[in-house]
Amino acid sequence: MKFKLALVACAAAFTLSAQAQTEIQWWHSMTGGLNDWVVDLANGFNNSQKDYKVVPTYKGSYDESMTASIAAFRAGNAPHILQVFEVGTATMMAAKGAIVPVGQVLTDGGYKFDPKAYIPAVVGYYTAPSGQMLSFPFNSSTTVLNYNKDLFKKAGLDPNNPPKTWPELVLAAGKLKASGVACPFTTSWQTWTQLESFSTWHNTLFATENNGFGGTKARLAFNSPLHVRHIENLANMAKQGLFHYRGRGNKGDAPFYSGECAMATASSSTYASIKKNAKFEFGIAPLPYYPDVPGAPQNTVIGGASLWVMSGKPKADYKGVAQFFNYLTNAEIQSESHKRTGYLPITNASFALTEKSGFYSQNPGTDTAVNQMIRKTTDKSRGIRLGNFVQIRAIMEEELEQVWAGKKSAKEALDEAVKRGNEQLERFQQANKG
Repeated sequence: MKFKLALVACAAAFTLSAQAQTEIQWWHSMTGGLNDWVVDLANGFNNSQKDYKVVPTYKGSYDESMTASIAAFRAGNAPHILQVFEVGTATMMAAKGAIVPVGQVLTDGGYKFDPKAYIPAVVGYYTAPSGQMLSFPFNSSTTVLNYNKDLFKKAGLDPNNPPKTWPELVLAAGKLKASGVACPFTTSWQTWTQLESFSTWHNTLFATENNGFGGTKARLAFNSPLHVRHIENLANMAKQGLFHYRGRGNKGDAPFYSGECAMATASSSTYASIKKNAKFEFGIAPLPYYPDVPGAPQNTVIGGASLWVMSGKPKADYKGVAQFFNYLTNAEIQSESHKRTGYLPITNASFALTEKSGFYSQNPGTDTAVNQMIRKTTDKSRGIRLGNFVQIRAIMEEELEQVWAGKKSAKEALDEAVKRGNEQLERFQQANKG
């Protein structure tokens, strides 16, 4: 009987112990190998302590997960942590009462938040004017130029000397075409690579009010002579068969992996996929720039997503969130994630650790993205933070496609994109007055 009671007591104690573990719900938009990475991070944290259990849940694309979270917040059952892509930053900032600043969560959880520990262009994008970090930089990426070294050799180009400027890229594309390459150059994420990063890389405003960081009065400015000149040049390349547009999003990635396209501007996060899929030697280089533009190259703009903490949860839960974020900032965890995915290491310590490990010397070009981001930022190059940015990007896509199809000139398309985009900014400003 005593033995039976002891067993019951043990079972009860075990149940209480299990119930004492607080679950932290984490909604994300990572698929494939990146979903595996997210699960591994959660498991690593869960195995490192016994008080909290982070539960990662795939909630669809970035657009879908944002929509789902808004509905969940209104219903009172939002997750603790929500992954939001960078173009949703201004929208999340405007969602008063819906989020808790990450800097506050870390401080309240007993962890010191030191913005100087983070790569400036990364932390700066997700920081309020007060200096408070609003969301946690998670899968941060930037734009790079990938190129096929084997096709470069075949065309008589130096595989270890990729084009540094746009004029050099045009010449390289011409030689690649002459050697029989059907697709010399393509791009993924055309608005991000050819207008947004292009602007910051050339230290040129994409929008007024310091690209939206100065407030909701921002208006678009990417129809400047420099922007028009660049899109005109790409349009001329398209007419000559040197530039092939393959579609929105990351549609330009696959033709590069397959060896069809010799050069591609894309996200630095393509590294893992290229390494896995490419049957050729490849290189990673900085984005090309126009050498006659003063201040170029400056720094590229951030991409990817960050983690936002939703409000309305018990205080004790936020301690778990703080502990999890502190775990994610560990230099070794950051370094391994960087090596695995191609996303940026978000802290200076993790960058230094990766460099010390010999990873960059063993994998030439993998430090390109970080080197582009650790440059000193300016008011014009800190990043782009605009309301209704998702809608603005869709407008930019439509107008650029008109250019590639030969239906509009670069100036006509950019002027129209600015006009239509400004209507979206005005709506956002009206909706967020006061």
